[in-house]
Amino acid sequence: MTETTVGIGGAAESTDMVLNIGPQHPSTHGVLRLRIVLDGERVLSAEPVVGYMHRGAEKLFEARDYRQIIVLANRHDWLSAFSNELGVVLAVERMLGMEVPQRAVWTRTLLAELNRMLNHLMFLGSYPLELGGITPVFYAFREREDLQAVMEEVSGGRMHYMFNRVGGLKEDLPAGWLGRARAAVAAVRSKMHVYEDLVLGNEIFRGRTRGIGTLSREAVHAYGVSGPIARASGVDFDLRRDEPYLAYGELQDVLRVVTRAEGDCLARFECLLEQTNNSLDLADACLDRIAGLPQGPVNQRLPKVLKAPEGHTYAWTENPLGLNGYYLVSKGEKTPYRLKLRSASFNNIQALTELLPGTLVADMVAILGSLFFVVGDIDK
Repeated sequence: MTETTVGIGGAAESTDMVLNIGPQHPSTHGVLRLRIVLDGERVLSAEPVVGYMHRGAEKLFEARDYRQIIVLANRHDWLSAFSNELGVVLAVERMLGMEVPQRAVWTRTLLAELNRMLNHLMFLGSYPLELGGITPVFYAFREREDLQAVMEEVSGGRMHYMFNRVGGLKEDLPAGWLGRARAAVAAVRSKMHVYEDLVLGNEIFRGRTRGIGTLSREAVHAYGVSGPIARASGVDFDLRRDEPYLAYGELQDVLRVVTRAEGDCLARFECLLEQTNNSLDLADACLDRIAGLPQGPVNQRLPKVLKAPEGHTYAWTENPLGLNGYYLVSKGEKTPYRLKLRSASFNNIQALTELLPGTLVADMVAILGSLFFVVGDIDK
């Protein structure tokens, strides 16, 4: 077989076409490049080419102290900033053997679920957009704005919250905030039926996604795929249930791990939608619990220079897109000796090499959009 790389125009019938999707293309969520080999309209092979947004975050971690690395951690997956911060502070707190006040634990859990809804709503709106349906994204941003308002009020930030601190949170909740957060959750809940009716009830959407891009359980395990994508392929694993952190151990009666057996694009969308509904239930449960907690501190007093003892630890969390892990190595200094980031999107996107061969070019965008990745999370 001979390969010919072509620009505008076709190749000879006896050769396969090598096509570059990206690094700047409407079908991508940022600067990702796909190098695909085509036989007519059918994909023979696909290679994700990553690194266009690489900032060297892992190296930068080594040059910042434990307070400063939080600002680096919340940026690689810009749709899950609060959850990214959480993984770092949990790792440092574990190294220090530090116990966080109960009020901070429950508030962290609440904000993590609000952040999960913000992440999922973005993909619930943008995925139909990639298949030609523009309306859902307008609804998604309406719901996101309700949640953004309460997140911005409590933290001061719309994307990069910087509200976690080693030992707890930056400050206590504003007066009356719990009521406004409860109203925002109720407002979002009242509008979730739109996605059932408008998207899942659309025969064109179902025709473009059902049976398309089926990812097997074996491939999920082989590539380290996690999160809603893995659960859509029947892998029943969620850290919030299987290795509880924060207050999830006390929320087991509310937490519902959503799975599907089909593993196709439609199953991935359904998992994301149901998981968003469950996050609404978890947020309500957290709000009820926080309202009943006595007033008290939300953080621990820290020394002026914070140093983690010599050693290493691994802290992982169930981020909106999947497993997010930080492997922290300390030499007893005020900066990490090494902080290795295991991002969910990096593993999830590798499955494209398994998913795309044999599919049509028209289905490539449907499959790409259903993997729910953030490019900064891939490149770090």
